[in-house]
Parts: sequence; structure tokens; C-alpha cells
Amino acid sequence: MSKSSVVKLSSLSSLTTILPFLSFPSINSCLPTQPNKLTYILSLSGKIEKRKKKYTPKMLKLWTFLVLSFSSFSVIFGGVGASSVSENPFTPKASLIRYWNKEIRNQIPKTHFLLSKVSPLTAVDSASFSKLAAQNDLASRLPSFCSSAKLFCFPDLSPSLEKHPKDANFAFYANKNFTNYGTDRLAGVDSFKNYSEGDNVIVDSFRRYSRDSAGHKDLFSNYASESNVVDQSFNTYGAAATGGGGNFNNYNREVNNPNLRFTSYSDDSNGRGQTFTRYTENANAGNGQSFSSYGKNGNGVPNDFSSYGKGANVVGSGFSGYGESANGANDTFTSYGFDSNVPLNTFKSYGDGGNAAVDSFSSYRDQSNVGDDSFQSYAKNSNAAKVDFNNYGQSFNEGTDKFTGYGQGAEGQSIGFKIYGRNTTFKDYTKKGVSFGRYNNESSAETAQVKASVSAVNKWVEPGKFFREKMLKRGTVLPMPDIRDKMPERSFLPRTIVSKLPFSSSKIGELKRIFHAGDNSTLETVMLDALKECERAPSAGETKRCVGSAEDMIDFATSVLGRNVEVRTTENVKGSKQNIKIGTVRGINSGKVTKSVSCHQSLYPYLLYYCHSVPKVRVYEADILDPNSREKINHGVAICHLDTSAWSSGHGAFLALGSGPGRIEVCHWIFENDMTWTIADS
Repeated sequence: MSKSSVVKLSSLSSLTTILPFLSFPSINSCLPTQPNKLTYILSLSGKIEKRKKKYTPKMLKLWTFLVLSFSSFSVIFGGVGASSVSENPFTPKASLIRYWNKEIRNQIPKTHFLLSKVSPLTAVDSASFSKLAAQNDLASRLPSFCSSAKLFCFPDLSPSLEKHPKDANFAFYANKNFTNYGTDRLAGVDSFKNYSEGDNVIVDSFRRYSRDSAGHKDLFSNYASESNVVDQSFNTYGAAATGGGGNFNNYNREVNNPNLRFTSYSDDSNGRGQTFTRYTENANAGNGQSFSSYGKNGNGVPNDFSSYGKGANVVGSGFSGYGESANGANDTFTSYGFDSNVPLNTFKSYGDGGNAAVDSFSSYRDQSNVGDDSFQSYAKNSNAAKVDFNNYGQSFNEGTDKFTGYGQGAEGQSIGFKIYGRNTTFKDYTKKGVSFGRYNNESSAETAQVKASVSAVNKWVEPGKFFREKMLKRGTVLPMPDIRDKMPERSFLPRTIVSKLPFSSSKIGELKRIFHAGDNSTLETVMLDALKECERAPSAGETKRCVGSAEDMIDFATSVLGRNVEVRTTENVKGSKQNIKIGTVRGINSGKVTKSVSCHQSLYPYLLYYCHSVPKVRVYEADILDPNSREKINHGVAICHLDTSAWSSGHGAFLALGSGPGRIEVCHWIFENDMTWTIADS
């Protein structure tokens, strides 16, 4: 605030609406009859020079109080470029600015980056939803709450009982609930092409689809490709159907956070085959697919998985009760999980009690990085089962494969392992009818590992994601990773609301009710994953906290660094996935070893950050230039971790840079919508 502020008393009339809680008697009667002719000057000494002496000292004291109060609001908003006196001081944004002024003791301008993440709720809506949260009744207004507060919520799908007696072609559809669709259909084809493609937050439900049909085909082509956060469920799909088939081609390709559930799929069906080709190829993170009671009690049901999960990143599949008590099942897995990163696949009670089943795993999880497969009670109590593993688990970084109760109690089975990877555990498996060929061949496995390692590192550790401190020098040309934020856009919740919501994995039932998350749904998984990460014990020397409001973030940052702090992030995403040239570099805190608080987004219904203290770092700001034109395209923030002794030896930084824990420093850019807090430079 300047040494003297000129405030027109005419603006005080708005205080009757801005400060409704003040119970001063007849404020309007105290206002001058011609306010535009009466101007008062407030000096530093607090004296008031009055041009017309017609008001009592008591009235003047009241005006002084009101003017000073109102001027403080004007100063608050003026500091962030919103000087309009009409802005309500009780919005979440105004509340945060006041809190910022109180808790952070410096005159550094408030960053628009953080203020832009504040809840867009109006003062009225904020109070209304806060009251609902206190009454544990937010669920009744969830759609309105999600829309007004800019949250990440799934749409509530209403059942669709519409009958389709003829062939149907669904193109460019999204977020539909197909209930009782295609029941008792005779022959014909339903095609889902370019369905839910390139969308954000997709929820599709197929319930009792093609049930009791005969010779009916379903084609899913380019389904939900290149989409973000996908939730799809197939319940009693094709149950008791005869003939026909389902073809999933290019399904969920390049999807972020897929969650697909097949429950009682083709149960009691006869000769109905399913083909999965290029299914979840190049997908990123998520539970992937779950097949429960898939093909159970089926007869002659062929299922083909080709290029399934190829090139995917940390995507899992679960097969439970798959082909159980089936007759003549024929399942083929070709290039399943090929060239993927940390695939997680579980086969539980797979083919249990089946008759004459044939399962083939060819190039399964080949050339992948790590990974974990579990076969529990596989082909147990079956009759004449034939299972063939060919070129299985030849990953360059060995994963873990567990076979428990495999083929136990089976009769006439034939199980073969040919060119099988290392690090495998067989427990309580049948000793009869199992052959091992070239199993645990050290020399061939090590050769394959060396050949695959270079390409795998390039694929799973993106060039430029990690670099050495010496690279942060003017004139250096280096690749920049994709720093774009791929999560759905969300906002913080006001502290008055978020403090009233449960935040614990033990309260997941209540959270599911509030946010309308179904059992085993993507949203349930999203919330559980975030909660588990927040509840995880801190690493050695780490202090951590998950925050759902900007005020909570300020509290944590100041508790670690003190009240003289500043927050930074990379200015934009220009330069991503291309070579860049380093321009002017400046070390924060004069380039000295310091500590910081880094905050990374977690996927959750509202904006949630995982913040943790990072000791022994150096933080830099650097101009990022186009290497050809040398024009400035970005202003990046990078952090260099000087102590990596507690890092895992398998950390991507060491795969990319060589060396190991504690032997080198590791630097990386601050990605879009992430941030780092440091002690402010003087």
C-alpha cells in the first residue's frame, strides 16, 4: 500500500453488500448526500482531513474503520491484477490471498500459476457445498458439485433398455450404458468403430450384451483409442450364446489409465470365440483388464490374445476363474505384454476343472522390463489339459514368475516350458506331465538381456528425462522429455470443504459413496492408489504430506522452509519431445546446496498434490532456446539431487545415465503443473 491512498466515500455504499455481517446502525444514513464532492485523504499518521465539518467524531471513526477495511481488500486484489472493488472477498481465491499474505513473509508477487488452481466456486456455492459436506450429504449434489468446483468425476450412466432388433453401427459415441442389448439376437453384426475415441474420462457399460444370442458378431474397432482415464465394464457379455464372436481390434490403444472389466463374459456359451488384437497397445498405467469367470462352463470357446498390452507401461491384467469347468477351451496368447514396462499379470483358478483345454503362451512378456506374473491354481483338477509356454518371460531386466498349485490334481495334462526366463518359482505344482526345455539357460538369457537393454532404456527412460548437472550450461544442446501434464484438469477444493471430507483408505467405502464410484471401478482404483501413496511411510530423510488445498500446501512448505519462501514451475511445455538449447542459467539461492519442497500431482477427484521435502539439492532456472533459431521458447526450472544413495539401483536415472545409487547426482526438469518451493532469494 502506498504512503497515502485516496478513497472515494462513494465506494463505501458497496460495503452494505460486501460486509453484510456488520450490524452497524444505518450505515447508509452516515454516508454523505453528495459523495462525489467529498474526498478524504488517509495519511500514514492516520489523520483525516475533512473538507466539510458536518459529521460527529463517532461517525468519522466509523467511516475511517470502513474505509481502511475496504482499502485492505483493494490492496489485496490489486497485488494480483484484480483491482476491481466488485470482487467478492469471500471467494476461495480471496481467502487464499489473505492466507498467503499472512503466512508468507516477503513481497514477492504471487504466482498466477498457483492462483489459477484455486477453486472457481463462488462465495455462495462454497458456503453451500461446505454445509453439505458437514452434513455428509455432498453425494446428493455430486454432478453440480463436480461441475461447479471443476473436479474429476465420472458420469452417472442410466440404463438403456432400448431394443435393437437389426444390425447396428455405432460410430463416434461416448459414455453409454448398453443394458440388455442384443439379447436373443439371431445372426447379424453390431459394430463399434471409433467409439469413445480421443476423449477424456470415458465410462461405458455393457451389461447382458448379446445374451442367449446365436451366430451374432460384435466388432470393436478403434474403440476408446488415445483416450484418458477409461472405465469400461462387460457384465454377462455373450452369456449362454451359441456361435458368433466378439472381435476387439485396436481397443484402448495409447490410453492413459485404462480399467476394463469382463465379468461372466461368454459364460455358458457354446462355440463363441473372442479375439483381442492390439488390445491396450502402448497404454499407460492403470489396472488394465480383469477377466472374471470368463468363458466359465463354456463349450469349445476359442479366445485369441494377439499383441495384447504390447509396449504398455505399468499395465496389469487379471484372469480369475477363466475357463473354469469349460470343455474344449482354446486360448492363445501371442506377443502378450511384449516390449512392455513392468507388466503385472495374474492367473487365478485359470482353467480349473476344465476338460481338454489347450492354452498357448508364445513370446509372452518377451523383451519387457521387469514384470510380475502369478499363476495360482492354474489348470487345477483339469482333465487332459495342454499348456505350452514358448519364449516366455525373456525380459532384459528379470521379473518374477510364480506358479502355485499349477496343474495340481490334474489328469492327463501336458505342460511344456521352452526357452523360459529366469527368476521363476514353482510351488506345489504337479510333478507329472511337465517338461522344461532350455529353462534357466544363463548364457542365452544374458545375451538376450544385453541386446535388449539399449532399446529398452531408450523406450522406458525417455531421452532427457534425467541428466547431469554439468549439462545445465549455456550453449548445451540436449533432448527435452515430454513434460506435458496428461491428467484431467482439476482445481483445489476450499479448505472449508476438503477438511470435512474423509481422506483415508480405511474410509474408501464412504469416499465411493460421495463420489459415486462403483465396486472395482476406475475411480475406486484411482482413489485407492492415491491414498496408499499418501499413507506410505516416508523414505529415509523424507518429510511428506498430501495436500488438497493451496492453504495446506503453504502450511507444509513453510513448516519445512520457513516463512520466506517462493514457488516456481516451468513456464510452459514448449520444447517437449525435441532437442533444446540451454540459454542463461541462474542458480537459486546463489546456486548453493539447499533444500526444497517439491509437489507432484496425484490423480484424484479434486486437485491433490504429493509434496515432500528434498534435502541436499540445487535448483536452477534456465532459459530454453530453439536450437536452430536460438529464440527463447520456454523458461525451465530444474532440480538436481546431490544425494542419490537411497535410490533404487534399478531407478530409471541410473539406467539412462549409468552408475548407481550415491555415485552421481541426478537432475530433472519440473514438469507441467508440478512445482518446487525454495527459500526466497534476497
